[in-house]
Amino acid sequence: MFKNEIKPTLLGYGKTTKAIAQLHGNGCTFFDDNTKEAFLDDMGNQILPSHLFDPESSNLEVMTPSFKPSHPLVMSAKNLLSEYDYFLGFEERKPFNVWISGTNGKTTTTQMLTHLLEKKGALNGGNIGTPLAELDFNAPIWILETSSFTLHYTHKASPSIYLLLPITPDHLDWHGSAEGYTEDKLKPLLTMREGEMALIPKGLKLPQTNAFVVEYDTNEFLCDYFDIDMFKIKFKGAFLQDALLAMAVVKAMFDEVDYDLINNFVIEGHRQEEFKDFKGRLWVNDSKATNVDAAIQAIKVFGDKPLHLILGGDDKGVELDEFFMNLKPYNPTIYAIGANEEKLLKLSEKFGLKSFSCHSVVNAVKEIDKNHDLNSVALLAPAAASLDQFSSYKERGEVFMGCVKKLS
Repeated sequence: MFKNEIKPTLLGYGKTTKAIAQLHGNGCTFFDDNTKEAFLDDMGNQILPSHLFDPESSNLEVMTPSFKPSHPLVMSAKNLLSEYDYFLGFEERKPFNVWISGTNGKTTTTQMLTHLLEKKGALNGGNIGTPLAELDFNAPIWILETSSFTLHYTHKASPSIYLLLPITPDHLDWHGSAEGYTEDKLKPLLTMREGEMALIPKGLKLPQTNAFVVEYDTNEFLCDYFDIDMFKIKFKGAFLQDALLAMAVVKAMFDEVDYDLINNFVIEGHRQEEFKDFKGRLWVNDSKATNVDAAIQAIKVFGDKPLHLILGGDDKGVELDEFFMNLKPYNPTIYAIGANEEKLLKLSEKFGLKSFSCHSVVNAVKEIDKNHDLNSVALLAPAAASLDQFSSYKERGEVFMGCVKKLS
């Protein structure tokens, strides 16, 4: 049952804060950057411009997780709690909650684990799309996809099990540095208690913790440690490790391994989604590969054939030289699009990779059509966010697939 009865001041008029207001029966006060004049919404909540926020008149604040630490509302708030602290920052930690974080694969692993534990009554939420306020507080298990933004602001709550997928520098414009990003990803270890387990990629500098920490590196280690046979699992590449990690959590919780159940899991669209054009040529939509690590994972799967690779978008200021060093052995032809197109073209020249200036997905598909055959693979794995040209990675993937289907 939900224990925190204090009605907070809500910073940011977003999905997370709206759900909190609704849980309290509405009638809450919001402060929002996009609000120019005060108004009441349909639920009786008061929405005020951000500049009217008075920290002296507020006893508790909960905010939209994506606010940067430098945001004026964050800097002025004196009683700020994350969504996680607000709902789970109690000594008695119920329901049993599993947090899943990492640079890539969070959503898939969260969905896989929920699939495996659905018969146990597990629900998922957090960054996957359902705010904590909308979850059933009487459910036995919560599985929470957890962003680095949320972790940054969480100081009290901690998971019963923390699963951290491999990490590479991301959101550096938000965290300030790769070190800051890693520090936030490891933050749950600071509040975890004896008897709680953390699965952490090997090689990270861990803070002192009371949790039982299992450091993993290879799939073989996971299989050996948790007694799982990877050859009975249908997935490959990054999806295989996602499946192994989800199964490892179930093994730790219930000492169960169900190969039929994991193999029945269906991966959502825009993740290494294979399809063929009217000539029978293979195209792969991995529009959700919004950073370099996700792109490399896809390239490893399909890089044993000649590769036509669409790259580009908003790279959030990440240095790409190392990415291109990892690309070079696969010798892909680069089709550059989006906001960082010029950077990609210069790096292609620097590393001796053939490249085309395409500006858009539409042009990239047209250019690939001239060079693609039955022995090659055309892969959209942009290694960048989509918002420079699209409303989401989903729209980018849909445009890509639509363009291929129009080829004749």
